Amino acid sequence: MDGEGIDVFLGESGNKDVKGILCTIDTMKRDSEIKILIGLTKEEMGIAYEFLNTSKFMKCIFIERR
Repeated sequence: MDGEGIDVFLGESGNKDVKGILCTIDTMKRDSEIKILIGLTKEEMGIAYEFLNTSKFMKCIFIERR
């Protein structure tokens, strides 16, 4: 939505499975984005989620692939 490509978080495991997506809303920029999580462990997904929820202007939800 910001005119750039879709962001991807790659895990260090080398696994190429899509684990889920993070959907973000940034009220300061007035946009939303999807970030794809590829090969992340549960711990890495938690770190990405926490990182994107540190600002009062940007929040995200996590949708896990089952």
